[in-house]
Amino acid sequence: MLKNLIRNPCGEEGLDHWQAVQNGGDGWKVENDVGIPEYPYHMKYFAASFQQCSKTQVIDLLKHGYSNEFLDSQPNIMISDWYAKRNDSGSSYELQVQLLSESRNVISEFSIKHTAIPESDFSFNQVSHTFIKYGPGVRFIKFTNGGKSLKNWKGWYGVRVTGSSVTIN
Repeated sequence: MLKNLIRNPCGEEGLDHWQAVQNGGDGWKVENDVGIPEYPYHMKYFAASFQQCSKTQVIDLLKHGYSNEFLDSQPNIMISDWYAKRNDSGSSYELQVQLLSESRNVISEFSIKHTAIPESDFSFNQVSHTFIKYGPGVRFIKFTNGGKSLKNWKGWYGVRVTGSSVTIN
């Protein structure tokens, strides 16, 4: 099994290891299966509020024990994230993953912007991507996700995210 390089992918440690980029409305909150249907992998998730919320984590690949030579051989980098809406409010979801050089310049990027989750979709959805042949020089990975409620209700009616994952093969 590959090691997940994301720390605290499901909110088991609150918001530890994540940096809030945007904390709109009432900000981020960690919930435990409140207001959404059952989902198969995690018991906790991050819930966004009624204005844009986004959080990020920067992974230092050298600190995880990967050598410059290995990283320059361009191993596959797999990313994954799970998202859903509450059962009583539509949501939007965003994901941006950037492969960064030592000086933090973007080498490659994958993003999903302003994906609306319709009120009729009651399931968790997975987004995944594999970076291949992206070029040498990757030393950091910046993983950012978020969203908001499509209704302007106070509280945490926005997107739910959990199970964030970055692995290298």
